[in-house]
Amino acid sequence: MLALLATLAIQALVSMAVLTPPVLAALAAPDIGVAAERVGLFTALIYGGAIVTSAGSGALLARAGPLRLSQVCLVFCALGLALGASGILLPVALGAILMGFGYGPVTPASSHILIRQTAPERRSFVFSLKQTGVPVGGAMAGSLAAPLAVAVGWRGAALAVAAMCVALAVVVEPLRPGFDGEDKGVARSSTGVLAGIRLVLQTASLRRLALSSTTFSATQLSFATFLVTFLTREARMSLVTAGAVMAVAQGGGIAGRIVFGWVADRLLPPNRLLALLGVGMAAASVATALISDRWPATAIFLVATMLGTTGISWNGVYLAEVARLAPPGAAGSATGGALSITFFGIVLGPALFGLVVSLSDSYALAFALLAAGALIGGLAVWGAAAAERLRR
Repeated sequence: MLALLATLAIQALVSMAVLTPPVLAALAAPDIGVAAERVGLFTALIYGGAIVTSAGSGALLARAGPLRLSQVCLVFCALGLALGASGILLPVALGAILMGFGYGPVTPASSHILIRQTAPERRSFVFSLKQTGVPVGGAMAGSLAAPLAVAVGWRGAALAVAAMCVALAVVVEPLRPGFDGEDKGVARSSTGVLAGIRLVLQTASLRRLALSSTTFSATQLSFATFLVTFLTREARMSLVTAGAVMAVAQGGGIAGRIVFGWVADRLLPPNRLLALLGVGMAAASVATALISDRWPATAIFLVATMLGTTGISWNGVYLAEVARLAPPGAAGSATGGALSITFFGIVLGPALFGLVVSLSDSYALAFALLAAGALIGGLAVWGAAAAERLRR
């Protein structure tokens, strides 16, 4: 339980740090001198950095230990936010890369801790519960960062979130000897910088799972990156109200991760469930594309929650399946390799979403393209699950 609480808190704060800039984009963009839609490029830089450190997670875990590595990640996210608060374009871009360096190894580190302490029959649920830290962080960004930006300015809000990250890094320090002083459970063969990616690409089941996840991650991060800006422009909502919609949508993701983790352990095979979630997020993306300023607030909250529930709930089931398929002692490295591939969807998704909006001036078209990608990913997972059943 202590391991779960610590990894959950770290995941939440790192996720809040990464999702705070999109919440602040409408206020920050004019001061930086860019259009608000360019926040997609900021997100792409974050996850470009995350690809690098996620791919090298095996080596980083062997060198530092999982909790020390998590503390370093928190500090990197804080530094990135502090640079972003400068409002100067080059430091803002550098800050995004630093935040990516901090974001990449967090999930592999937590997987390395949890895989050793979780029974197989509860693995999807526990991993999904830990991964609720991502929507919890998103909900915190929507419910705390937006009001802070109104009260003390967007720079003050960014620095406040940075301070929270540093504070948590200090708070978890007493736990480090217990977590980092256990066995050296990182397989030595998995500690090369690219070993995790090679492991995933050479294992057919891991490869199919990771490649399908790119479309899911593109949907999830495009939604998280652009929802607030989309609602302020298309639905004529205030920043605080749009932030509340994001918080509620992220809340749907929190509930969905817990429920679907339980379902994957008890009712449906994880790959079948992932396929159904892909179809669900495609349908919710189409509904989101139809939102306008003529919609009642209740309907907007409902549709955004549908997209949050389907588009955010897949991660824990996915990560538990990756850990299950990984060789003994290589859960962290396999997770890092799989996430490096997953992050390509995150890098490309928001950047392409923003490009489509810039060229077409249409959020509806961008959400429709997201729906097509999510549907393709869901059908691909379903096909892989069917092929696996035939082989058995």
